[in-house]
Amino acid sequence: MASITYRDVDGINITPGYSEDVVRSAFTYQPGEDDVFIASYPKCGTTWIQHIVYYIFSRGEPPSDHMEFMSRTPFLEFIGSEGVTNLSRPAGIKTHLPFHKVPFSDHSRYIYITRNPFDCCVSFYYHAKHLSACGFQNGTFDEFFELFLKGHVEIGDYFTHLLSWYKERNRSNVLFMTYEDLKKDTSTWILKVADFLGAEYGRKLREDPTVLERILEFTSIQHMKRSVNGVLETLLSYVRSTPLENLPPALVNFAKCVKDGVNKPTEFDFVRKGEIGDWRNHFSPDQTRRMRDWIALRTVGSNVM
Repeated sequence: MASITYRDVDGINITPGYSEDVVRSAFTYQPGEDDVFIASYPKCGTTWIQHIVYYIFSRGEPPSDHMEFMSRTPFLEFIGSEGVTNLSRPAGIKTHLPFHKVPFSDHSRYIYITRNPFDCCVSFYYHAKHLSACGFQNGTFDEFFELFLKGHVEIGDYFTHLLSWYKERNRSNVLFMTYEDLKKDTSTWILKVADFLGAEYGRKLREDPTVLERILEFTSIQHMKRSVNGVLETLLSYVRSTPLENLPPALVNFAKCVKDGVNKPTEFDFVRKGEIGDWRNHFSPDQTRRMRDWIALRTVGSNVM
């Protein structure tokens, strides 16, 4: 049976493109008052919220290039504490850490987005299959389904992650949202995110509807497909053309994977469909039953679902 290649770093499953030292440094980051974290389990909407936060901060103006977008919405576990400390603000810090591992401060803001486990599982399957560092190129959906239920995937168990954040959803500095709600009423949720980031951001969108219209355009699935794939190509080009000794420590492991051909994203769309209900095209009746039983078991005592 195919499996996902990962290492356990203090309870977090990381794939070979990550540096253990950088991930551990991410745990120790001391967040500041102006820090905004964008958190989720993988394939639950992080990229969408990254774009929304970026365009709220920029008043609907696109970045000058892909590097600017990456520098204003960095991935905490990828660049570590030092990289985030030196970040220009305002910015949105992406993370896949559960609540008990994320750097937390009552003075920072945290946006958490979750997605139903059926669609998450399908999206995660395509992610693992096409991101070669996962070692799952020849794996099937049936095999991934088993790994997903066991938590033998990147980051770890879906419900351990979700419930850790759900318990904290009523904190004043945590905005808890779902992919499905965002998809159903994107405009309303963009305004909620803007208000959460600061009253001035929400006020700006209400005073000038053209800004909201631009944000909706730039955060559409069609636009994000082009944008995110461009970001990936820019990053890959940079690490392939730069000697290892000249790279930031956070990128050394990733670069080794790339230069060994391990992480070549052949025909890989990081943003795939963004649909709700695509799981019905993948799950067998038995898998549907097992997933529902698993959800019922893991949510005993919780109203999360």
